[in-house]
Amino acid sequence: MYIESLEKLINSFRSLPGVGYKTAQRYAYSILNSDNEVAKQFAQNILDAKSKIKFCEECGNFSETDVCENCLKKSKDVICVVKEPKDVVAMEKVKNFDGVFHVLHGTISPLEGKGPNDIRIKELLARIQKYDTKEVIMATNPDVEGDATAMYISKILTPLGVKVTRLAQGVSMGSELEFADEVTLTRAMESRIKI
Repeated sequence: MYIESLEKLINSFRSLPGVGYKTAQRYAYSILNSDNEVAKQFAQNILDAKSKIKFCEECGNFSETDVCENCLKKSKDVICVVKEPKDVVAMEKVKNFDGVFHVLHGTISPLEGKGPNDIRIKELLARIQKYDTKEVIMATNPDVEGDATAMYISKILTPLGVKVTRLAQGVSMGSELEFADEVTLTRAMESRIKI
């Protein structure tokens, strides 16, 4: 039996990363079986997040304010560069890191048509000059695109006298930072190497 509004709801859930048809169907039935207030609150939470959350003007992470709390309160001597906002959440698990983050919103990937001008490298350079940053930690994913991006940024920053380091081994090749555990990330941060 085909119910158009149910299929639309299922397809909306399926549009989320990692959600297949059966999981989307389970989510849709859960919403339908909940009372109207729960469904309204769920929808309102989505709308609120979409309307209130923007990118921090400094680091590019998600924030409800123009400049996020991390950028306002932490030392800018060390900047940890990551690919996406979700990577900030992963890296915040690292103990003894008191620097700020910089979100590139992508990596250099010729296959996807993304070059250096398509990610937030210019903004990174501006921050480094503005705050006289001493070290940049490249915490992009340990894959071909992440390594290429780290090397590109390193070649730009090294002549400027900025120390550029890369997370050490511990984060396995081809993995995503968001799935790494706290111990692995802490060890990788402590054992970072100059590139």
